[in-house]
Amino acid sequence: MRLHHQNQNMQLIDGRELANTIKEEIAVTVAAYVAEGNRPPHLAAVLVGADPASQVYVRNKVKSCEKVGFNSTLIEKGPETTESELLEIVDKLNKDPEIDGFIVQLPLPKHINEQKITLAIEPKKDVDGFHPTNFGRMAQGLPTYLPATPFGILQMLDRNNIDISGKECVVLGRSNIVGTPISILLSRKASPGNATVVLCHSRTKNVAEHCRRADVLIVALGIPEYVTADMVKEGAVVIDVGINRIDDASRKRGYRLAGDVKFDEVAPKCSFITPVPGGVGPMTVTALLMNTLKSCRKEVYD
Repeated sequence: MRLHHQNQNMQLIDGRELANTIKEEIAVTVAAYVAEGNRPPHLAAVLVGADPASQVYVRNKVKSCEKVGFNSTLIEKGPETTESELLEIVDKLNKDPEIDGFIVQLPLPKHINEQKITLAIEPKKDVDGFHPTNFGRMAQGLPTYLPATPFGILQMLDRNNIDISGKECVVLGRSNIVGTPISILLSRKASPGNATVVLCHSRTKNVAEHCRRADVLIVALGIPEYVTADMVKEGAVVIDVGINRIDDASRKRGYRLAGDVKFDEVAPKCSFITPVPGGVGPMTVTALLMNTLKSCRKEVYD
């Protein structure tokens, strides 16, 4: 392997540390809000089926709620739950005045139409930011609940004083959850924002060439270690959204977690880079808490 020029100033964007800082800020805000005689913000999570990764995510969300002084409700249903039963649960949560926001953890069992469920969630309580109403508000720069992962990425850029105005940002992946929304957010007239954005996907020709021009590279493909050192320019900012399990017999668990970026070889070239795990992941839960607080305080919808 050829040696890459070591960037002396490479900084790791520590998602865990930043998430804890923001959670502490939220806890202080909530304590003051409750001291004024208000009830604490309340987040509910619905988990259908037995997907182990989803169970971990949802438990993390509930734990984080406790940490910041929120109320939380966890509704767990078996994989045999029907679409109409889930729609009933959504309807109840929509109408419950005690609940500020709720999420239905994806993926759902195959027999349930995810889009139908997303559309059934009341936009005022859609703290995941997936409803087309909130997505549309985001696209037009109106107050809204930003999708959790893009919101977390914006916080990382903002709080590390990474100025993207006028810079070239390349986004790999066009999912509705990460790639498409972050491409809109980076290009809008805001801070962080005002970047020139290129959105690459499976039909893009010469992906590596686009990547090499990027001042900021955001990778959300779900392909382990796809981005290699020769695809990244010296001094770039790299945000790795991927989290992939790779079989590894040398590990006790039999696998290791890897991002979409070949970290060891890419990091030396970067000015900033996020690790996996411990990068973008912890920020997504924090973004969810920020959205729930906004909902409770009626900052988006009256």
